[in-house]
Parts: sequence; C-alpha cells; structure tokens
Amino acid sequence: MTSRDKREVPEVFEARVEAICDLYARAEDLHRAGVHLISVDEKTGMQALERKYPTKPSRPGLVELREFEYVRHGTLCLTANLELATGRTLFPTIAETRTAVEFVEHIAKMIETDPEGEWVFIVDNLDTHRSAELVEYVAGALVPLLDLGKKRVRGILRSKQTRTAFLANLDHRIQFIYTPRHCSWLNQIELWFSVLARRVLRRGSFPSRADLRSRVIAFIAYFNEVLAGPYRWTYRGKVLAT
Repeated sequence: MTSRDKREVPEVFEARVEAICDLYARAEDLHRAGVHLISVDEKTGMQALERKYPTKPSRPGLVELREFEYVRHGTLCLTANLELATGRTLFPTIAETRTAVEFVEHIAKMIETDPEGEWVFIVDNLDTHRSAELVEYVAGALVPLLDLGKKRVRGILRSKQTRTAFLANLDHRIQFIYTPRHCSWLNQIELWFSVLARRVLRRGSFPSRADLRSRVIAFIAYFNEVLAGPYRWTYRGKVLAT
C-alpha cells in the first residue's frame, strides 16, 4: 500500500485512515441515531459493448464460448451511493459526463430526502468532490448568508485546500470525509463497483447506452432487494501483524 500522503505526513495519513475505519465500525449505530453515512464515487467508462455474435452457453463437456469481437456504442458514468449501514445502493445517477455541477445535483438528490438531517459522505480527492459549486450548495443548506469569498482570490472558495477544509468541517451536519490520496480502495463503494463489474459489465452485451443504463438500474434494484448487506470491514488502519 502506497500513498503520497503517507510518505509526506505519516501521522496525518494514519489519523485519516483510522477516522474512516472508525466510521465504518460505527455505521449501524450512526444509522440508528439518524446519521446518514454514505460512500460515494463514480464508476467511469462503463462501455456499451455489443458482441458481434451470440455467446454459446456452456453444456456438458464444453465451457461457455463468448465472442471476442464487439461493436462500441459509447460509454456511461455511474455515480453511486452506498448506504454503509444497510449495504443498499441509493439514488444512482447515470450520465454521459461527470461535471462538478452534475455531482452537486447528485448530492442534492440524496440530501433532499432528509434536508434537515445529518449527512456524512466518504469520497476521494477528485476535484469535483471539493468544487466551488459543492461548497456553495452545502453552505446554502447550512448558513445561507455566509460570505464564501471568491475562487482563487479569498475566503472559503479561494483554493482546493480552503474548500476541502470547509466541506470536511466536523461541526457541520453535512460533511465530506476524504480518503488519503491514492487510497480510493479505502472507500467501500469500490467493493460494490467490483460486484457490478463481475455480475453485469464484464460479460454483458449491450446494443445501446440505453440498454446498458437499464441493465445497471435493474441490477441495482435486484441487489438492494436480494443481496444488500453491510460489508464486514476488519481493517482498522494498522498493518496486520505477521
């Protein structure tokens, strides 16, 4: 495991990792207390690949034969929310792009289900996860008249660092907890994305982006109904003894 954060400031790195692991350990207690603990990220480059010829199913003595030639029909991006206490994937957004404005709209869709509630979002360090647009949305929900300053000039909006500090403020009822750089594996939504890839994306044949979208949405509904459950997270931020 490597991380530039760990090489530069090991103590800060370890504290951030342990804080996230502690949230995972308390996910069900927080849920009972009314706190929404959500893991968020984007699954980019989902390809609508259509196999040129049908797959031949397995039968006694023969393995499945899957056509290697395909036709490309474009890509989609899934922005997904994993509710850590239940393992359900809530209010997904599937689009052709992933702009800062679209990420704000995605977060707003979640928060609008409980606009006065407490929200903790675990995210990575992508620029859209700490944009000026996101700060403006969160500030509007918390302190509508707060002077945010000006991007690249002054105040909260001035830089990535000032925006991140505001969004990660533990005193706010809407918080964004950032994984250390190069530690996206620490975000539990990545585990769910691996399930999606294995069960839907890798072996599928999609004649259009619309078909890909509908198949992903159908899988999310099936997963939530049949398979969802909290992940058993045993890592606590320390290297396991050998």
